[in-house]
Amino acid sequence: MCGINGVIYKTKTDNTAVRQQLTVMNDLIVHRGPDADGAFSKSTDSYAVGMAMRRLSIIDLSTGNQPMYSNDNSVAIVFNGEIYNFKIIREELEQQGVSFTTHSDTEVILKLYETFGTDGFSKLDGMFGFSIYDYNKGKVFIARDFFGEKPLYYTNSGNQFYWASELKSIIKSLTTKPDICREGLNLFFRLTYIPAPYTIYEGINKLEPNNYIEYDLKTFEFKINSIYDTTPLPKSRLSFEAAKKEVKNKVYKSVESRSISDVPLGTFLSGGVDSSVVSYCLADMSDSKIDTFSIGFEKASYDETDKSRVVAKLINSNHHEFVISESDLKHNIDDILFNFDEPFADSSSLPTYLVSNKTKAHVKVALTGDGGDEVFGGYNKYYIGKINSRYTSFVPEFAHNQVNKIASNLLKRKDDNRGIKYKLNKMLNAIDYSDGYYWDIISLGFETNDINTLLSPEYQKPNIFNYYKEKTNISSPKSLNDFRTIDRHLSLEGDMLVKVDRTSMLNSLECRAPFLNRELFEFTMSLPENYLLKKWSKKHILKESFKDVFPSGFLEKSKQGFGVPVGDWLRQGLKQELLGYIDSAFLIKQNIFSVQAIIELVDNHLTGKKDNTFKVWAFFCFQKWYTKTYKL
Repeated sequence: MCGINGVIYKTKTDNTAVRQQLTVMNDLIVHRGPDADGAFSKSTDSYAVGMAMRRLSIIDLSTGNQPMYSNDNSVAIVFNGEIYNFKIIREELEQQGVSFTTHSDTEVILKLYETFGTDGFSKLDGMFGFSIYDYNKGKVFIARDFFGEKPLYYTNSGNQFYWASELKSIIKSLTTKPDICREGLNLFFRLTYIPAPYTIYEGINKLEPNNYIEYDLKTFEFKINSIYDTTPLPKSRLSFEAAKKEVKNKVYKSVESRSISDVPLGTFLSGGVDSSVVSYCLADMSDSKIDTFSIGFEKASYDETDKSRVVAKLINSNHHEFVISESDLKHNIDDILFNFDEPFADSSSLPTYLVSNKTKAHVKVALTGDGGDEVFGGYNKYYIGKINSRYTSFVPEFAHNQVNKIASNLLKRKDDNRGIKYKLNKMLNAIDYSDGYYWDIISLGFETNDINTLLSPEYQKPNIFNYYKEKTNISSPKSLNDFRTIDRHLSLEGDMLVKVDRTSMLNSLECRAPFLNRELFEFTMSLPENYLLKKWSKKHILKESFKDVFPSGFLEKSKQGFGVPVGDWLRQGLKQELLGYIDSAFLIKQNIFSVQAIIELVDNHLTGKKDNTFKVWAFFCFQKWYTKTYKL
């Protein structure tokens, strides 16, 4: 696990200048790899290439340093991530006569490329961002894993082409700050995050998951290709009992593959279904006690440590429980939010950072339950999506509008918890008679009409989801697989994985997600829908696969997740900072927002007239990023 940086100069450039550039980029991501660093550069008469990395040593501690080179030094690689099946691939290559000099997964990628070219990338099971320079072919290849667990940014900027694990390395390399990207801005205020391929900056992109860039050093042109075939598998004919056994087997195997490490390893244990299953599997296959880590809150309504204690006792783990206060969270807001390098308003990033910070004192790698909801159908929004189809089939639109008008008054909230009133209101507002309801459900920030009121006309971008509708070929999502496919491209890549990667790597902690296994995901996508969603049981097949090892009814208990009371903070400790962001003179100079609309939105929240927690928090996060970036 580490971070990578790279640059291509489209003219002859001295190696010294290339190395200096790499040093600037590398120094900004020391937190991703504090154990070692390395750099490579090659200058020719027509171009220069540089690649660098920071290393967090997890596997092959003594001989796994990078960059790594082919035997004749014509091919070089830098790599961020973990390849979980590298031992299997290594054995296959050795049977073909390929020899190795290290025990690292980096060398396996290098030898795989030398043997099969870019076709070899599809054999990799893991999380990765890597770049390969091939002198003989005159090309650079830059790849990102199937789910997008590891980040990769790039920009084609004048006479340079840059790529990096974090945006800050690219921004620091540019002579001027790029303009704000309209697509990125609108996506942020709709979703509260920005999914690939967009960023908040015009001209800087995220490489989408399951893709690699092929950059031609002769023509200075590049194209983007897919790594894995994503053609839907035929529907499985397995009985539920047979599928249940297969799920249990695949989960066990994935946990086992993701537990390979030459350094101490533990699990995040929240007490929810996903982290409990992962922790149980790891404990069951381990010869000694495993370490588990959970985080609790002084505020009782947010604390769920009782659930994690039940599991810790069951599996007899060395359990570490950290109780934090609101002041602990607020104290770290600046460090956490600024490390995302662009606006990011998932408030659960705050406790995720703190549990990573506390865990780092004990282990270097943590397994998580991330991805379980996407893989097994665990979100409430999947039910809402199904309810919409049934509701709109028998409730006329005019009747719904009347119901919604009455309900909006009855469901007014003054708290910032996502309780029953929030969920009912969200469901009613998401009802859509035009088949676009799921795109509204995933919009955690502002709805379409709100965006048009919020932003100045020059920053408005209509039909913001069109790119993703074409990408997924799903304009009118109806099935559970439709919902999960959209989530894989948007919320998983743009929110969940960004949150975990940035907060854990800021603490130099590696997180691995056993449920994010392509084989497991594709298997569940082939199953009948009612194997995953059955009546009111979410993740039905996963729970049934493991219910015999947990106390009766434990896996059916509800869990609220990593909630933090940011709505209260905005009315209290963060109020003065927030008020500075709605100063009329500041907003006019900024010229992004409709001044009166923003002032009214914030004022309604501060006075308790209307709970606008998630909208105001998104605005606050944006303004915090903007003022630091553009220094108005």
